[in-house]
Amino acid sequence: MLLSLALGQVLSLLICGIRLTNKYLSEDFHANTPLFQSFLNYILLFLVYTTTLAVRQGEENLLAILKRRWWKYMFLGIIDIEATYLVVKAHQYTTFISIQLLSCFVIPVVILLSWFFLLVRYKVLHFIGAVACILGIGCMAGADVLVGRQQKEDFYPGDSKLIGDVLVLGGATLYGISSVCQEYIVRNLSRVELLGMIGLFGSFFSGIQLAIMEHKELLRVPWDWQIGLLYVGFTACVFGLYSFMPVVIKKTSATAINLSTLTAELYTFFCGLFLFHYKFSGLYLLSFFTILLGLVFYFSTTTYVAQDPRVYKQFRNSSGPVVELPSSGQLEPSVTYTSLGQETEEEPRVRVA
Repeated sequence: MLLSLALGQVLSLLICGIRLTNKYLSEDFHANTPLFQSFLNYILLFLVYTTTLAVRQGEENLLAILKRRWWKYMFLGIIDIEATYLVVKAHQYTTFISIQLLSCFVIPVVILLSWFFLLVRYKVLHFIGAVACILGIGCMAGADVLVGRQQKEDFYPGDSKLIGDVLVLGGATLYGISSVCQEYIVRNLSRVELLGMIGLFGSFFSGIQLAIMEHKELLRVPWDWQIGLLYVGFTACVFGLYSFMPVVIKKTSATAINLSTLTAELYTFFCGLFLFHYKFSGLYLLSFFTILLGLVFYFSTTTYVAQDPRVYKQFRNSSGPVVELPSSGQLEPSVTYTSLGQETEEEPRVRVA
C-alpha cells in the first residue's frame, strides 16, 4: 500500500511541474502553445522509444508491430492528443473550478471500462476510497472559492460555460479510455511498445494539428533563453510522466493512477503559496488529507480480475453450457480470480495480437 501511494505521488509531483511551467509560459510570457508543447513530448518519445523498437529483431520490431496493430495504436495516439487538447481548450470557455470538478468524471469512466473490458472486480472499500478522493477535490474547489482564487464568473457567459464543461467532460472521457488502453497494453504486451507507438503516431498527428491550428500563435512567442528553459522543463516533466506512468499502472491500475494524481493540484497550490503568493485556507489541508484517506482505503485491499475471459462470459450467461472447473474449495468455483498487483511464475503471460 505504501509503495502504491508513493508511486502515485511521484506522478502527482511531475504533473505539478507540468502545471507550474505551463502557468509561467501562458501568464508571464503569453505563450499559449499547448499543441506545440505536446508535439515536443511526442518527438522525444519517438526519438527514445520508437527508435528502440526500430532496432529490435523479431516480433518486437517496429515494422512487425505496425503490420499487426497499426490501426489500434493510431486511434490510441489520436485519443491521447485530443484528451489533452480538449481540457486545455476548456480553460478559454469556463472557470477553473468547473474544470477541477468535472475532470473527476475520468474516475467513473475508468472504473466502468476496467470492469467491462479488463474484467477488474472492486470491493466496497475501493468505492469508498474513490468517493473520498472526489470529496477531497470538492473541498479544494470550495477553498478556491473562499480565498477568491476562482476566476470571475462574468468573464464566461452561460453558453461559453456550457461549451467549456462539454470540452472537459469529453477530455475526461478520452483520458479514461487512454488510461484503460495503456493498462491493457503494459499487462499483455510491453511498456516500450506502448510508448514507441504513442511517440510515432502522436508526433505525426500532433504535428499536423499544430501546423493547421497553432502555427500563428507559435510565431508570436517572444523567444528568449527563459522561455526556452521553460519549454525544456515542461517537456522533461511530461516525458518523465509518460515514461513512468506505465510502470506505475502495471504495479497498480489505471483507476489507482487517476485517484492518486488528484493530489497534483494541491501540490501546485502549495508551490503557488511561495511562487505566486496564493492565499492559504485550512480547507486545502483538509482536502489533502481527505484525498490521502481515500487512497489509503482504496489501496488497503486488492482488486481482482477474472483469469479466463471465457469463464467470465459463462459466469454472466447462465443459460449457456456449464463449464466444469477443478474443485478448489472456492465459494465461486465458476470464476477464478488473481490479484492485479501480484504475478507468479505459474501463471503464463497471455500475449494478445
